[in-house]
This record gives sequence, structure tokens and C-alpha cells, in this order.
Amino acid sequence: MEKDINKNYLTQIQKYPLLSAQEESELSRKIETGDKEALSRLVNSNLRLVVSIAHKFSNTHLPFMDLIQEGNMGLLIAAEKFNYSYNTRFSTYAYPWIVQYMLRYANSRVSFISLPHRKDEMIRKIQNAQAHLFQQTGHEASCAELSVYLGLPEEQIVDYMGYNYIVSSLDIETSDDENSVTVGDLLPDQTYAPEQEYIREEEKERIRDLMDTLPGNEKRVLWYRYNFDGENHTKTLREISKMIGVSPEAVRQTELRALRRLKQKAM
Repeated sequence: MEKDINKNYLTQIQKYPLLSAQEESELSRKIETGDKEALSRLVNSNLRLVVSIAHKFSNTHLPFMDLIQEGNMGLLIAAEKFNYSYNTRFSTYAYPWIVQYMLRYANSRVSFISLPHRKDEMIRKIQNAQAHLFQQTGHEASCAELSVYLGLPEEQIVDYMGYNYIVSSLDIETSDDENSVTVGDLLPDQTYAPEQEYIREEEKERIRDLMDTLPGNEKRVLWYRYNFDGENHTKTLREISKMIGVSPEAVRQTELRALRRLKQKAM
């Protein structure tokens, strides 16, 4: 029965012809003026895009038509927000919107992070209210609207929505064209920050200068105790005591004296 429904739906959406870039631009201009017919045409002509994205979730055991329904909601939002000045095809712009709504649905069905039953139940209740209000108004409900609909304080709605999340694969593509990039490609590289690296090197140089002002043994103790030589193992008091020929207690006292001296010089 489900296969028949899928087949009938796919047959129906084939009736809507694909649009050229110029046609998308013209429809966008009309939508900007509030033309509902133009909005409907832009959405209907891209229903096949939603189906193609839904196939990528085929191994999640989620109902195929439910995925399509959620994706269609994302498609509608994208159509309302799309602007001809973006200088891109509508499918490229709509792709992440469709994926976002499908992922939101998937996350509501499969919890990746375990939450207390009461919180999980309330989040589902809020999600159902969001879906209902969207169908009624055509836009995503605000926290104030959800508060009125559910009869709950707005602060409580905000609090529970903070527990909601979307899990996405870093390998998922951001559009359906051949030049598409993955979500991971769009994440900023946090491994190198020139400003922080410069400040770190300045601090190191400052510490080296201060170390050079210390008497010999004090400098040696701090050098080994704080691993200035870059070894994996930070030396213990006993190890240093054997290296410089004094007792571990003497090493400890030398370390404290050296730290006090550096603190005074750094002020």
C-alpha cells in the first residue's frame, strides 16, 4: 500500500515542469509582491528535488512520505525567502533548507542524546505545535505564539527549546549540483589563529627573558619542572635533585624562590 502511495505521488509531481534560471528569477520577483500563484509554481516545480534528497535518508528506516512532507515544508520556506538577487539556482538555495527539516524530523524520531522522559515528551509536544501552527499560518511559530497555543510560560518554551538539537553528517552535501561542497567543507578552520599564535609567542619570549634573569640553579629547576625542553615527561623533584646534586626538598624550595622572583619581576 505504501509503495502505491509513493508511486502515485511521484507520478503526480512529474506533471510540473522544471524551471530555467530566468523563470526562477521571474517567479522570485512575483513572490516578492505577494503572488501566491508564483510561489506555488516555484514549489511544485521543485518537488522532485525533495524526493531525491529523501532517498539519501533511505537507510534510516524513517517513513518515506513523512520525510517528503517535512522536506516540502523546508522547500516552502526556501521559496518564500529566495531572492533573484542571490545569483544562484533555486535548487542550490533550497537544498540546505530541505535537509534541515528532514533532519529535524529524523531527530524527533531517533534521539541521539538521551534526555529525561519529561523533557523529551515536552520537546515533542512543542515540535507538534510548531508543525500545526506552520500549517495554519505558513510561517514558523515564535516562542510567544507557542506559549499561547500550549498555555505555557514563554520562558519555559525557550528553556525546553534549548534542549532541542539537530544532528547532521559532516559529509552531507549542501546542494544537489556537481560543484556542491559538504557541510564539513564549510566549517571554519579553528586549528590556526594568527592573532593567538602571535600573542602566545610574545608570552613565550617574555618568559624566556625573565628566566634569563634568574640565578643558575633557579633557572635550571624551573626549566625542568615546567618542561621548557619540550620532553613528554615532566621531571619530578627527585629526578631534578639527582641532576643538580641537592635534596628534593632543596629543589622544592628553589622552585618556590624562583617563582616568587619571577612574579616580582613580572609586576
